[in-house]
Amino acid sequence: MRLTTEEQRAQMLANGAVRARGEAIDPYPVIKLHTLDAGAIWLLVSLDADGDQAYGLCDAGTGFPGLGTVSLSALEGVHGPRGMRIVADPHFIPRQSLSAYAVEALRDGSIND
Repeated sequence: MRLTTEEQRAQMLANGAVRARGEAIDPYPVIKLHTLDAGAIWLLVSLDADGDQAYGLCDAGTGFPGLGTVSLSALEGVHGPRGMRIVADPHFIPRQSLSAYAVEALRDGSIND
């Protein structure tokens, strides 16, 4: 099961190429992934050239969100406590840059969007 659409994947790869060149970038999140049966959320902005390592704001629901990388292929195999898979939020519309989300999440102890 693929977590991203082709359009999202293309945008994330483009953002990843900018990051790989060392250029400053603070885009709006491209996709929001979440668990339907737990409090985990990922707001992702870029993909490495390998197409698997995504960068963004990660919140495992433990009160300690942070910026970092996550493997999309690993997320595809994760199930929540009731056996539900991680899914993309089809209604997510980003309202601010990743760094602004990170400031809020670190202040609040979770992603609230």
